[in-house]
Amino acid sequence: MTDPSFLNSPRRILSLSKERATVSFADPDDKVSGFPVSEEHGTKPSEVYGFVGSISIIMATVIYFIWAYTPEPWLHSVGITYYPSRYWALALPSYAMVTIVLAITFYIGLNFMATAPPTSFYTIYDEFSREHTLSQVSKEGHEQPIEPISDIGIHQVNDLMFSSANCRGRTL
Repeated sequence: MTDPSFLNSPRRILSLSKERATVSFADPDDKVSGFPVSEEHGTKPSEVYGFVGSISIIMATVIYFIWAYTPEPWLHSVGITYYPSRYWALALPSYAMVTIVLAITFYIGLNFMATAPPTSFYTIYDEFSREHTLSQVSKEGHEQPIEPISDIGIHQVNDLMFSSANCRGRTL
């Protein structure tokens, strides 16, 4: 285990200590002189983007509330004279909520239009349906270990669910 090639190996390195067992994976791109590298490599880009995004959202919300609720004389006394009309403080959130509701309604409507009615024959069979075939014996005489995927026929489902002979001694 003290072989230097073992320490630089990209294989899993298992280090056992008295408190707990830890598993670490060596990075083959790390240029180390025979010693394992700690797993701390600095901040990840997703962490930085998340932090910057959350701070940006908080700042935008604060600026929005100051713009929407602070009286105009106070803004002019601070030196802020150019800002959008107060109409947009109510209009933009209202437009956004109506757009979201309409998009959800449109999506649900498209799904209803694309779905076959319950009386359609295509709710039972379609172009992707496969009939169940008995497992074929290969040339060597061995059966296939897993049967191919197939659909259960509606008559089999009805027999299993609604046949009084099948349900007498069984609990489902």
